[in-house]
Amino acid sequence: MHEILRNLQANARVLDLGCRAGSFPPECCPGALIVRLDNSWPGPDAGPGFVQGDATCLPFANASFDAVIANHSLEHMHDLASVLKEISRVVRRDGSLYVAVPDESTLTDRIYRWISQGGGHVNAFRDAGHLSAQIAQATSLELTATRQLHSSLEFLRREHYGPRPPRKLWLFCNGNTKALAILNYVLRLADRYLGTRTSVYGWAFYFGEIGELIETAPWTNVCVGCGAGHPVAALMVNNKVRRQIGIFRSYNCPNCGEWNLYTDS
Repeated sequence: MHEILRNLQANARVLDLGCRAGSFPPECCPGALIVRLDNSWPGPDAGPGFVQGDATCLPFANASFDAVIANHSLEHMHDLASVLKEISRVVRRDGSLYVAVPDESTLTDRIYRWISQGGGHVNAFRDAGHLSAQIAQATSLELTATRQLHSSLEFLRREHYGPRPPRKLWLFCNGNTKALAILNYVLRLADRYLGTRTSVYGWAFYFGEIGELIETAPWTNVCVGCGAGHPVAALMVNNKVRRQIGIFRSYNCPNCGEWNLYTDS
């Protein structure tokens, strides 16, 4: 989504849709007006610009926003057709739209739904081409780029489950962050050498006027601490990658500082 956010004008308006307390920090688009909408009140973390509302009936005028961000939210919305219609109504014709969703057929999404008793997912997306065509038709915004998303297993961290995590979590080292980082590394190696899709999570779609060329190569280095994906070139150029033990290399996430094992593809 940052490809969109960093190219917005200072007076732009951004709708962060179905985001709880927010999908991105305000400094990602300085000077822009950010409106965060969710049907549930996130409590003290709501912050400025939060609106509690229904995505099928957005309380905004036509063409109110220069960009709409739907970061892992469409899978939670019952009336998808109405939500897409409302996005089409509130975004400018020369605006942009970012959508990230899970692929329901992947191992990591199945683990998420198993651990979280469904995780609130009511839409099962399995075909990137079909979904992107549906969004483009509903919003009249042209598909600019698609990127395959990889998981970091961040959703399995013990901190997400309160004082009494589910017993199922013991199968994943009770959500220990370092153990999850190692497991994620093993899954990425399996994908590379065995042709599996064990570390794949879903897709990111870019629609409309973006302002820069989108890198469509998958980012397999996804932080187990915060879930942020990092391109190989950025980690290497900024000297984030270091040798850990023998041939294994690691990096500390530029966003949160968490330790991760590094793969170059």
